Amino acid sequence: MFVRMLLWIVMLVGGGALGIYLDLQWFRPLFLNPIFHLITLIPGLILLKLVMQVSRYTGRLLAQKGREGDIPRMDTNKLVTEGVYRCMRHPMHLGLLFFPWAVALILGSPTFILFIAPLEMVFMIVLIKLVEEREAIHKFGDAYREYQAQTPMFSLRPSCLRMLLQEPLPKRDVKR
Repeated sequence: MFVRMLLWIVMLVGGGALGIYLDLQWFRPLFLNPIFHLITLIPGLILLKLVMQVSRYTGRLLAQKGREGDIPRMDTNKLVTEGVYRCMRHPMHLGLLFFPWAVALILGSPTFILFIAPLEMVFMIVLIKLVEEREAIHKFGDAYREYQAQTPMFSLRPSCLRMLLQEPLPKRDVKR
């Protein structure tokens, strides 16, 4: 878990720093234009709010349905296939995929928006496929393989997106 959080920090801070550095080289007039920053700030804040909403909802759903017994706080030991998990295997990751882009828009960095954030999004999809999927197969075995065969990694169907963007579930006291 620590390595993943560190990777997120490196991607966001590094992507932002690299984007700003390159913007000052390539897109200086646009990057220094306050109107451009206002234009990108609003969609960035909206996207960030949506990312957080998806994270809260799916995180609480996993905490309530994916935990049995006394296990560490951020861990699961039950395969969740209900709710939005009926539509897609990685709904939380679908939301988090847009986090770098939200940060890029808030920073108003053309290089981060157009090049770095999309590359980070592709990198995250590769990590989900190579690491998360492998871990889920190791943890849940044939049940996950069957779920994998029946459920797409992500879904953009309107009904799935509506479910994904619903209000977060109320917190439940979980033993630590």
